[in-house]
Amino acid sequence: MTCLIELKLSDLNQLFNSMDPSPFHERDLDHNAEEFIVSWAREHPRQHALNLVIHLTNEPAGVDSPQRLVSESVTHYFDYQANMTLLELKRLMREGRAALLVGLLFLILCQVTVNLLPESASGNWQSFVREGLAIIGWVAMWKPLDIYLYRWWPLHTLRRLYQRLARMTVEVRMAA
Repeated sequence: MTCLIELKLSDLNQLFNSMDPSPFHERDLDHNAEEFIVSWAREHPRQHALNLVIHLTNEPAGVDSPQRLVSESVTHYFDYQANMTLLELKRLMREGRAALLVGLLFLILCQVTVNLLPESASGNWQSFVREGLAIIGWVAMWKPLDIYLYRWWPLHTLRRLYQRLARMTVEVRMAA
């Protein structure tokens, strides 16, 4: 099944970021256009193909094939976004590995220190320090656990959405 995303524009330039000086086929999409396309794509089931239809009210000046131009631009933009999201995911995983190493070393240091302190039957400062070191050692593991349990999958999901958007068919229709 194919899900339809429709965008009505008066001018083709509304689709592109006006501050981007690069050639058309490598231009960034306008933030509002991107946000609209991405939000509609999120609403459609992942297993369905996407089809973007852009309705233009005015004929684009100086463009031989608006269909090819828009299709290449949209594909290039979302492919680029997928690649940037992959780089961000890799950076996050590197940060997670570094945080895990630091956290584990600190936890080991805390546990060794706890084991070196003498145990006492009464509630003195040594038992307070022992409990505090055990707690702070495990708290040091929060960041790697946060990264590996929660923060990676939204980036992975976003990358898959961008890849899906890069594969969608794009159609440009002129208004009658």
